[in-house]
Amino acid sequence: MNKNKRHARVNIALYLLASLASSTLIAEEVATSNPRKFTSQKVFELEYAASPRVSPDGNKVIYSRRYMDKYKDSVANTVWMLNLRTGKDRPLFSNGESVNSIQWSPKGDKILYTSSAEGKPTLNVRFMDTGDSFTLAKLEQNIRSPRWSPDGKVIAFSMLVPNKGESFADTPKSPKGAQWAEPVNVIDDLVFRFDGQGYLKKGAEHIFTIGADGGTHRQITEGENGFNSPEWLNNTTLLASGNDVESPELDPIESEIYRIDLTNKETTPLTQRDGPDHSAKASPNGKLIAFLGYDDKLKAYQQTDLYVMSADGRQVKNLTADFDKSINDISWGDRNDAVYARVDVEGQTHIVSINTSGSVKTLAKDVGGMSLGRPYSSGNYSAAKGVLAYTQADVSKPADLAVIKSGSVKTWTALNDDLLGQTDFAQVEEFTVKSSHDGRDIEAWVALPNDFKADGSFPMILEIHGGPFAMYGPFFAAEIQRYAAEGYVTVYVNPRGSTGYGEEFAQLIDKAYPSFDHDDLMTVVDDLVARKYVSKDRLFITGGSGGGVLTAWAIGKTDRFKAAATIKPVINWTTMALAADISKFVSRHWMGMQPWENPEFYWKQSPISLVGNVTTPTMVMVGEEDWRTPAWEAEQYYTALKVQGIDAVLVRIPGASHSIASRPSRLIAKVDNILGWFAKHDELETEDIDHAAQ
Repeated sequence: MNKNKRHARVNIALYLLASLASSTLIAEEVATSNPRKFTSQKVFELEYAASPRVSPDGNKVIYSRRYMDKYKDSVANTVWMLNLRTGKDRPLFSNGESVNSIQWSPKGDKILYTSSAEGKPTLNVRFMDTGDSFTLAKLEQNIRSPRWSPDGKVIAFSMLVPNKGESFADTPKSPKGAQWAEPVNVIDDLVFRFDGQGYLKKGAEHIFTIGADGGTHRQITEGENGFNSPEWLNNTTLLASGNDVESPELDPIESEIYRIDLTNKETTPLTQRDGPDHSAKASPNGKLIAFLGYDDKLKAYQQTDLYVMSADGRQVKNLTADFDKSINDISWGDRNDAVYARVDVEGQTHIVSINTSGSVKTLAKDVGGMSLGRPYSSGNYSAAKGVLAYTQADVSKPADLAVIKSGSVKTWTALNDDLLGQTDFAQVEEFTVKSSHDGRDIEAWVALPNDFKADGSFPMILEIHGGPFAMYGPFFAAEIQRYAAEGYVTVYVNPRGSTGYGEEFAQLIDKAYPSFDHDDLMTVVDDLVARKYVSKDRLFITGGSGGGVLTAWAIGKTDRFKAAATIKPVINWTTMALAADISKFVSRHWMGMQPWENPEFYWKQSPISLVGNVTTPTMVMVGEEDWRTPAWEAEQYYTALKVQGIDAVLVRIPGASHSIASRPSRLIAKVDNILGWFAKHDELETEDIDHAAQ
């Protein structure tokens, strides 16, 4: 049997698996015949570490173990504590309580955390010597960013403060027992629904405080616009982010850092430039404030810099003006002369230390492993007393907990060793091509099936990242591994516009998306064909969000792909600018104008403008509650394909937001439907079809 026939047989069997009513029984047979294969069912066996918190004395690390709950179809969370002196690693909560937002007290004798009781959000304190917990407050709205004061006596947090909104009619009350229709909803906000949240509650987020021993919480900030992300400057002063101006929704990225005096609730802006200023963190001695931001130049992407200023908002200094990478997730070290940060660097995620002179030192290069579906950059870290704990990335497994102490790195967990020992995962190779457009280096990775040989027979899937300002890298990804397990050489790329390669590289698609990023992607495909990694006659393409845009764009530019799956795409930038949850950002920063000001520009950048060229069989997939790229975007494209007689299907995911794969079963449904669609359109010989169906 030749190689091409063998892979065709695998693909048609998969197609039948996806389409027959008895798919569960067939899946069990396939798993039994090859128990080492990474099947859909094994997605539920994945675990990963997250949210490490180093104790103030540097001796303990609290962290989350996240796993797939097969019965609740969700990512579940258990909290563990690692003792770095004894090596003991034990569950911290034994009752299955859902615990989040853990914060050590300044002395390390207590922890603060959020949970829920009887469906209500609660703020709780646990005594570490006895294990006893008590509830500080049971609230009506979700609690965000709880923080201890430096002396451990007060806790600050933010929470939505609802209001009734506008009303234009005095509607009579229904008679007792009557079944009248629901009352009307009057909307007067620009952003009235948001992806993953649905229609928003009317109100604004504000800052509250409560005594660490209990009592009544009190609201500290006022106003229609709200404040968020509280941090302590000292025991009587808070820092927060906000945009306390008229019509803040018209400038959606604008924010300032405010100082809040708790003695009189006076709120003072410390920054006043045009651009986002946020993530304020006070130095240990309270004399300096580190924060993130940039001067807004109305670009679709701008690099975030690290700044420091004095506690009164003066003497502002950009520490990373000469460091061509975007800064995220900052925290001070034990002293007052350096700040930790997470940084994406050319396909890797690093933890760095940046001193107040602007010198950058890399502490770890293998951070990530928390984006299970697709290979996005990710990662958490925490540091105290010279100890750095972080989520450690590996291309062959999700994140484990690693700790750097005295310059030595140790991986403390092996959360997926049971699965790794009985499953064959694809090997991943990194490579670079010169773009056919301008010769720029374009970085890519390819996952190879276990029986791979460079003989030109293998089918290929090009998987394109979203954003488009985002970064893929050598990280474990269940979707990539599933494609490779089914015999597809699977390639993923960081085309121009990707982050981590400097601001200039990312801005190459500013007001030009999609454009030459398409050429970058096709150059990668050409390279794999030339090296005989894949068959030129068995090419497939897919991508989500920004990757869905580029998928729809590509099949309007070329007919080289046997089939496509465009997932949650933007199809028409006009509707995106007027109906998405980030509509104002799209028109103001992405396109630089309103649709009626230059409709031709909007049209030329929209994949719908190329739909008349499409001959590729195409699956269109979207979540039914997606408010980032609403379902009608996908429906537009599907209808345009169908009226032309193109083989097309529309897959709607009930209850799903833009994050289609947020639940394990949805991740499986997404991938298996794509695989089934591609299998249907792979080149097959009659004898192989007949044999696979028997």
